[in-house]
Amino acid sequence: MKAISLNHPLIEHKLGILRDKNTGTKEFRELVNEIGMFLCYEAMKDVSLETVEIETPITKMKTGKLDEDRFAFVPILRAGMGLLDGVIRVIPNAKIGHIGMYRDEETFEPVNYFFKVPKDIENREVIILDPMLATGGSAIDAIELLKSKGVKKMKFLCVIAAPEGIERVEKAHPDVQIYCAHIDENLNENKYIVPGL
Repeated sequence: MKAISLNHPLIEHKLGILRDKNTGTKEFRELVNEIGMFLCYEAMKDVSLETVEIETPITKMKTGKLDEDRFAFVPILRAGMGLLDGVIRVIPNAKIGHIGMYRDEETFEPVNYFFKVPKDIENREVIILDPMLATGGSAIDAIELLKSKGVKKMKFLCVIAAPEGIERVEKAHPDVQIYCAHIDENLNENKYIVPGL
């Protein structure tokens, strides 16, 4: 699956503010939250709905309803928490799990320190949240941890992604769709995304 990038003027505008080194912490958090909502909206366009009957003030009708209990959001701590509020606004009844990782600054590889997910995680579609997909190491480890728990359907949401990270995740886990607000140019020698956030 090819990574899906949200090419939209509104996203470009918000990313421009996010990227500006003069943007304050409060505004940065609010923008990540908003972009999270847009990413979740895009990631949900292929979900199936149940047909239910409701009654409007005028008449009865059949309509589609999302079974929110089928979903779980799993942010990669700590940065992934910034996307959580936005996606929860879209699917408020989804369960939440957490994966804690940090990057070893010498090897640039992820180090896992926490993993807690709902007991029935294998019965849910899991959406992994991490604002930046750089080398792909954290994403790959997170996907492997969730697969070890029996999860069969996953999506990965991020604000920006480096082509190197996308390629690595797609090669290791071609069954996991990546959604990002923008695909950046590349990684620098320190494995930071350019131009980055």
